[in-house]
Amino acid sequence: MTAETSQTLDRGLRVLKLLADTDHGLTVTELSTRLGVNRTVVYRLLATLEQHALVRRDIGGRARVGLGVLRLGRQVHPLVREAALPALRSLAEDIGATAHLTLVDGTEALAVAVVEPTWTDYHVAYRAGFRHPLDRGAAGRAILAARRGEGDGPGYALTHGELEAGASGAAAPLLGVLGIEGSVGVVMLTDSIPDRVGPRVVEAAKEVADALR
Repeated sequence: MTAETSQTLDRGLRVLKLLADTDHGLTVTELSTRLGVNRTVVYRLLATLEQHALVRRDIGGRARVGLGVLRLGRQVHPLVREAALPALRSLAEDIGATAHLTLVDGTEALAVAVVEPTWTDYHVAYRAGFRHPLDRGAAGRAILAARRGEGDGPGYALTHGELEAGASGAAAPLLGVLGIEGSVGVVMLTDSIPDRVGPRVVEAAKEVADALR
């Protein structure tokens, strides 16, 4: 800590990060141990965060991230979209296919940025806001592969006809971006993905990840 920073705010943010990293919540004792502060401090932090709906406590007293975080999170999408657009434009023009950035939203994959190529006679219409299950489509499958730590494969997912008849997709996960699960990919009207497309979406995903760090 320095003279310009707030110890209380720092602890509150650390509480949120700890809660965000667990699915089952944490008790006051567990938070006290991980933060290295006494239980009274933790109670005060939780009470303040609860007032802003950033934390909730269940019947058993375990603290979890509150719904107020979602309101803050909605403002993240425009920032992420802006950072990703240069890489998506380059990808779309290079491959001649619709490029997209997809993020996890609950149990679904949500397209938050889409760029269509300018020089092709036709391409797949794919819109920002489009949702689909994580286990269908290249974008979701790439994200799930990253969750499972499948790092020995090609680094990208390929699918055909899972979301739209006649359309194929290729996507690579965003890696190393704290707090964001997502993928970058393309969708095209073809029965098979050209060999160079998979490595190219991996490159684009890395460019987007670098822009978000």
